[in-house]
Amino acid sequence: MVTVPVSVTVPISTAIDTTAVEQGWAVSSAVADPELPVVTIGDLGIVRSVDIDAQGCVHVVLTPTYSGCPATAVIRDDVVGALHEAGFDRVEVRTVLAPAWTTDWITDAGRRKLADNGIVPPSGVGEQRRVDLALAVRCPRCDSLDTRLVSRFGSTACQAMYRCTSCLEPFDAIKPY
Repeated sequence: MVTVPVSVTVPISTAIDTTAVEQGWAVSSAVADPELPVVTIGDLGIVRSVDIDAQGCVHVVLTPTYSGCPATAVIRDDVVGALHEAGFDRVEVRTVLAPAWTTDWITDAGRRKLADNGIVPPSGVGEQRRVDLALAVRCPRCDSLDTRLVSRFGSTACQAMYRCTSCLEPFDAIKPY
């Protein structure tokens, strides 16, 4: 199985075209997130693995941002469609909920794309990130930390709605966990 872009070593006895696996990974990861089209599912870390079996079927494992994500079926269909367009005839996409998706899986490029489009990505990565304090969320428009939570749910269930009290602009922020 191939996980986050790494070198792939395949024993000769089970020789699989690693170029095809890498292409399957690239095509799957390039699919735009239907709720946040400014990032790909690869940027969000939703694509967990891509493998091709001896019969040439591409197997993709996805972990949604949360178990009740309404976009899971759309993402699956988009991955299947993208792989078919790329020339892969047989595709199987499986959704896996464990381990649960974490904002730690968002790539640096994904964090930049979110911030560039007015969505505050969670800060900090790793086990020691969790701090049970009410921390300020920086406004993506004016960089002020003088913001307040308006709603625990924003334009999607994985986001919260904030308002900057300096520039008065509303904005979404991805929930940190």
